[in-house]
Amino acid sequence: MSQWFFTYNGERSGPFEDEQARAQAARDPNGHCWKEGFAEWLPIHAVPEFASSAGSPPPPPPPPAASRGTDEIDFRIIGEDMQFVEIELDPGETAIAEAGALMVKDASVRMDTVFGDGSPAQGAGGGGFMDTLMSAGKRVITGESLFTTMFTHEGTGKAHVSFAAPFPGSVLPIKLSDHGGQLICQKDSFLAGARGVSIGIHFQRKILTGLFGGEGFIMQKLEGDGWVFVHAGGTVVERELAPGERIDVDTGCVMAYHAGVDMDVRAVGGVKSMVFGGEGVFLATLTGPGKVWLQSLPFSRMAGRMLAAAPQTGGRDRGEGSVLGGFGNLLGGDNRF
Repeated sequence: MSQWFFTYNGERSGPFEDEQARAQAARDPNGHCWKEGFAEWLPIHAVPEFASSAGSPPPPPPPPAASRGTDEIDFRIIGEDMQFVEIELDPGETAIAEAGALMVKDASVRMDTVFGDGSPAQGAGGGGFMDTLMSAGKRVITGESLFTTMFTHEGTGKAHVSFAAPFPGSVLPIKLSDHGGQLICQKDSFLAGARGVSIGIHFQRKILTGLFGGEGFIMQKLEGDGWVFVHAGGTVVERELAPGERIDVDTGCVMAYHAGVDMDVRAVGGVKSMVFGGEGVFLATLTGPGKVWLQSLPFSRMAGRMLAAAPQTGGRDRGEGSVLGGFGNLLGGDNRF
């Protein structure tokens, strides 16, 4: 007697005996099925009949989606200085991404835009419209779009979808279940993740930290148990802080940290250091226990240098060492009128 498993839009059910499987296929043929002897999940309509088949038992089928918080996705990070993430999807699996992050996808991957973050609380059995509206509002406050794009593999075999960040840097993969199910990140750092990850708000309760901590009063809070991919400027450094251990960091270089890490600010030193030190007035202090992730090139720093050098804003063009200076730029076509 065969045992069948069915999947519809990522929701798995089974096992079913032969008679039950035939009845299920008759009720809804628009899905995929699997049984002993199948190398992969097959479209229901492509299976000629339901009959037992011999063979060595394959690995057990994946658990039903209801028994886990997020889809189990595979991935690889490609590149060195300007990285992107390629996610591998099994049939029925879904990845979510920030609007505009898509680089390339296979034809069998369906793209849907949803209001909010697409987390389970917004689906069937969730809080309905108000939960969806609250989720979308949180995304706007933390610097994200009102909408999230969901990429679902509707074919057979493996499919791939890739996401790239909007400025040079590193893509950091983090399994939330390995970090207590929660991560505090800088605003606008979320790039992509497995379906089921929730994007919330983390408020800085200390006034000085909110005013001078580099990230304001509001940061992103990523929750769930699956993979998320966050983007950082430049190179990422990971530090494990012991209980009570403190490090002082430039306010813009704090990329992410565990919920158990305490973030505060302190003055850089005397008046001379504040005025001529080039590091601003405050430094961020991170106190353990927990992990912190630091970025070497905050986007604000890079954007500030570019803005300061732009001739339209009064920046000085040094002519890249040319003896012709501005006249050389005119000949080269760099000056615009």
